[in-house]
Amino acid sequence: MPVVDLPMGGVVAANIAFWALVHTATGFYVHGLPPERLDRDGWLHRPLRVEAGGRLYERLRIRRWKDRLPEAGALFAGGVSKRHLPSAAVGGLGRFVVETRRAELGHWLALVPGPLAVLWNPPVGAAAMVAYGVLVNLPFIAVQRFNRQRAQRVLERSNGSRSDGPRRR
Repeated sequence: MPVVDLPMGGVVAANIAFWALVHTATGFYVHGLPPERLDRDGWLHRPLRVEAGGRLYERLRIRRWKDRLPEAGALFAGGVSKRHLPSAAVGGLGRFVVETRRAELGHWLALVPGPLAVLWNPPVGAAAMVAYGVLVNLPFIAVQRFNRQRAQRVLERSNGSRSDGPRRR
């Protein structure tokens, strides 16, 4: 049983408000992170074996659907849209890589509060809210990982080294 007993209309309104707040708050938080905090692939951003250098995303046909997802990188003042590469004056491809890390982190963080939905939803509703959070955020995470790995390969070829520090095996 939920902790807060709401009529069905209240549950629906609370769910909508919850996700709007979660995405706004996580977006605002990652927007405020200095680029230096995102200039290397940490444990969360490192390429995974299962990604097979981006071949996983190719099998998912990511190129066909990635541009259909909304892009809110420039929602907050000073933000950077990832629809187009930043100019060379603001770091170009390297800045793009940083912004993909920022966006990916924001979508991972948006998954964290999902289980709080048990407070006002019945068990089936809470499960649906968590599933919704996963289904909505995973495509964005995949796009950021796909784009970053592609951009890093270009940077490696042009610089002769990795864009995020020493090569790790």
